[in-house]
Amino acid sequence: MRDAVTTPANSPGRVLFASLIGTTIEFFDFYIYATAAVLVFPKLFFPAGDSATATLQSFATFALAFVARPIGSALFGHFGDRIGRKATLVAALLTMGISTVVIGVLPTYAQIGLVAPLLLALCRLGQGLGLGGEWGGAVLLAIENAPPGKRAWYGMFPQLGAPLGFLAATSLFLWLTEKMGDATFFAWGWRVPFLASSVLVLIGLWMRLRLTETPAFARAMAQQERVKVPMFNVFAHHPRALISGTFAALATFVIFYLMTVFALSWATSKLGYSRQSFLIVQMVGVLFFALLIPFSAWLADRRGGRFTMILATVLIFAFGIAYAPLFAQSGLLFMVVGMCVVGITYGPLGTVLAQIFPTAVRYTGASLAFNLAGIFGASLAPYLATWLAKTYGLAYVGYYLSAAAVLTLLALLAKPREAM
Repeated sequence: MRDAVTTPANSPGRVLFASLIGTTIEFFDFYIYATAAVLVFPKLFFPAGDSATATLQSFATFALAFVARPIGSALFGHFGDRIGRKATLVAALLTMGISTVVIGVLPTYAQIGLVAPLLLALCRLGQGLGLGGEWGGAVLLAIENAPPGKRAWYGMFPQLGAPLGFLAATSLFLWLTEKMGDATFFAWGWRVPFLASSVLVLIGLWMRLRLTETPAFARAMAQQERVKVPMFNVFAHHPRALISGTFAALATFVIFYLMTVFALSWATSKLGYSRQSFLIVQMVGVLFFALLIPFSAWLADRRGGRFTMILATVLIFAFGIAYAPLFAQSGLLFMVVGMCVVGITYGPLGTVLAQIFPTAVRYTGASLAFNLAGIFGASLAPYLATWLAKTYGLAYVGYYLSAAAVLTLLALLAKPREAM
């Protein structure tokens, strides 16, 4: 019995691929919405009129997913900590995937009026619920199967899903906009990425259904360590971990969404870039994002996750000061530098958040911290950045980023002792 509990049944390759493929699919779904929120939804799902107002309304639906993500964290985290990581990860993937595919068949404002943005918002909530449950489970799948001294390295594989999902989503949108005229793209071409997600979801389901439970969760079950309501336990017994974890992830969210959603909107509306040209610039930047994630994980395993996150946070603060002049000087340089910083902060984040919660509430605790940071750091970031840039100038977007870095630095300094 002891060997059955302590010996991992999943091979390293299966664990790492399953954690990577799931988050890649989830982030692909998430980013096709983010791209469409800039390029498509303001034109098709909101009343015709002022384009800036339509963009802000579209960003408001974008923000809905971040409100739903902590709810998804609590819901899926409850079952992930009670019945297991595997079944919960499958359910989260299905929730996200179905919501995304339905967006691809929604009628537009011209067809059904105000019901169109309401249905879009409902699907966006579904995406948020699914991603709220996905991220924490994928990270735990990786690090709870990791050998000693390699937790950050294993934990960075789910994080790689972010740049891979972004590259896949952006590449598909870029190909569609290059191959189609605007009339065809806005008539039906924009629907293709949402419908194509169904194929990816089937691949992810096939991979995850082949998994067994992680050794850490198996031990928790054998030792009867499970708690009745994990969310209540997190709030009652681990409030410091939850608060510090939330703010430790704050700057990561702010910088990422300022580099992707806001930057695309501002570059195409104010700096004279075409959609295609700036999407290519973003793709180059995301390649550097992907390259720096393994480096930061390697550094975290050698110097510690908190050290690496503090280093990244100092770089985020400095990048905030340089945000406006870099963006104005060269979109490519701006994107490469910014995405390198994002890679350094994103690589060890999952491991850092997971390690501050015990096994019995780890799924719920890490997911809640990550997704609460999403509300404070990402949900309104494109909206606030657009308002700041229009009202006070682009430099204030950078100051906003630097202020988030200060809060994150304070949280990292107050981070509690690791529980694993």
